[in-house]
Amino acid sequence: MKILAITNQKGGCGKTTVAINLAATLAREGRRVLLVDLDPQGHSGVGMAVPDQQIDLSVHDCLRTVGTSEPIGIESIVWQITPNLDLAPSRQDLARFERERGGDLDAERAVGQVLAPVSDRYDYALLDCPPHVGLLTRAALAAATQVIIPVDTGYFSLHGLAQQLRTLEELPDSSARRNARVLANQYDVRTKLAREILAELRERFDSLVFRTIINFNTKLKEGASFGRPITEFAPSSMGARDFQKLAREVIESENSAPAETVAAVEKVVSPLATVPEAAPTEAILKRAEEMAAEAERLLATTTTLVGDRKQPSAPAAASTPEQVDEKITRIYGTQQTPAGVVFRCHRPDATRVEVAGDFNDWRPSSTPLHRDGNGDFEATLQLPAGRYRYRLVVDDYWAHDAANPVAETNEFGEFNSVINVD
Repeated sequence: MKILAITNQKGGCGKTTVAINLAATLAREGRRVLLVDLDPQGHSGVGMAVPDQQIDLSVHDCLRTVGTSEPIGIESIVWQITPNLDLAPSRQDLARFERERGGDLDAERAVGQVLAPVSDRYDYALLDCPPHVGLLTRAALAAATQVIIPVDTGYFSLHGLAQQLRTLEELPDSSARRNARVLANQYDVRTKLAREILAELRERFDSLVFRTIINFNTKLKEGASFGRPITEFAPSSMGARDFQKLAREVIESENSAPAETVAAVEKVVSPLATVPEAAPTEAILKRAEEMAAEAERLLATTTTLVGDRKQPSAPAAASTPEQVDEKITRIYGTQQTPAGVVFRCHRPDATRVEVAGDFNDWRPSSTPLHRDGNGDFEATLQLPAGRYRYRLVVDDYWAHDAANPVAETNEFGEFNSVINVD
């Protein structure tokens, strides 16, 4: 059984989208797949429409009973999603495992011990790791035979890649360390920054970067909002085709020897004469940090490709440090500020975005989000302290806020996003 750890310390829901759709596509290609949710937020279960309140046993039960007289096997907690795809779900109680066993070195082998009894039952086990370095992430990397690092072609993910490589450098020699691959994710060809970063990734990391690119595609987010992988939600979409290419590339790499990957690393770092004695991963880390610095420079000067192309535009002036800080701290989803609660989403394909929730009697027309020139929609509301459910209405299509990880099932079997206002 091949064990693939999907991890990125800046990945958030992006890595979960990759894990869900790669698992579903491998299953469609005829492989037997187990998706293991190691994130206490349980996003893989949400993305597979598994109701949290119906999960009796979870990954935490398997991990906490490893080595006891009555261990709970992972086969007793799985949900069958499709004939070839099973899910081992998690709940928030998984966070207790890190608190309870954080100083226990034996706990870092727990994931491998849980998976060992089912190694003959599946062809692949995909591990959706937490978006931070902790016991669960280290345990996943220790068990993995390969690491896939999704890198959104934007500023933040380059820093995430640098941090992830540092984590791998700290691991003892393992299959995961020798078989790390980088996946260009959420690629938007319309932006100069994305094109620059993709070119840099390919030039410097060479064969360590998957040939496949996961392009920005709204169907991927819409499928997640319905709790369905792209193979079921939109099997003819560009997103589905991208993941089919990725799955087949993963399958093709089954016979690749670890030595080939090591040779590729050495080829990447050989031109870096500034670090002649550095280990390969250290050199890659140094280059990733340089790439992040270059991305920050591009972020300060890059403009979105919109407007009348017939008229030549003057070169964009460099942004001030304050303007750069504002761009960097700009987040999507909801954010509490002194001015109120900010609702923000990036939908360059939409003409109208509204928000409906407990705070406006679920009347979207009363709360439109205002669009700027970059395809961002935003509105600031003054809300009293409390807990609110809401949904975004994009061109009359209702969906939960994919940038907000907190959601709950409503009476229609769909998801409402939730915000707690202090």
